Amino acid sequence: MTTLTNNPVASLLDRLFDEADAVQIAAIPAVAELSKDERDRLMRSKTEYLNLYHRLKDVPLPVSRQTGELLYMLTRSCRARNIVEFGTSFGISTLYLAAALRDNGGGHLITSEFEPTKVARARDHLEQGGVLDLVDIRAGDALETLASDLPEQVDLLLLDGAKALYPEILGLVRSRLRPGALVIADNADMNPDYVALVRSPESGFMSLPFAEDVELSVYTGV
Repeated sequence: MTTLTNNPVASLLDRLFDEADAVQIAAIPAVAELSKDERDRLMRSKTEYLNLYHRLKDVPLPVSRQTGELLYMLTRSCRARNIVEFGTSFGISTLYLAAALRDNGGGHLITSEFEPTKVARARDHLEQGGVLDLVDIRAGDALETLASDLPEQVDLLLLDGAKALYPEILGLVRSRLRPGALVIADNADMNPDYVALVRSPESGFMSLPFAEDVELSVYTGV
């Protein structure tokens, strides 16, 4: 048994996924008033993303179970000790990462979330899961909260916040990535510029798509 497959984390994740499955995004008034084209535009905007994500403050926006298990496996396999996460939301992906850190013998997970209500919910979920002691939740815009006070070496970076900012967040953390560090970008297909960046031969990364919408990259240290 692992922290991931044992309670309280296992039952907590089951409950959170059930709750997430019950949420109909289109039925939320603040979102329903936007057309699909407008939602897509806001999602890709580098200046208006806060508007959309504030409207989505009651939506979990979780990784899939498969992606969560991938995060756990990758964290364990690279024996990560220091992780940075962009986009905490309700803390589902954070639970997977923190569970893996616990089973690695400990570590430090820095995660950033700008929506205050989501910060509170994520903190509560991490406490319920018994892994809050491993996590530093930084409230505010990640362009500011992840711009300083990072570990000397980062073993794994998860990008799962505003898709338009993936290149910028990678730029903030890149100098701290150790050779062989992993970068996982969820919904990477929504930012073709990011995908082109990490797949470029001159980027310093080796990168390929995983499943439907995850981009898995390894920093070569070049």
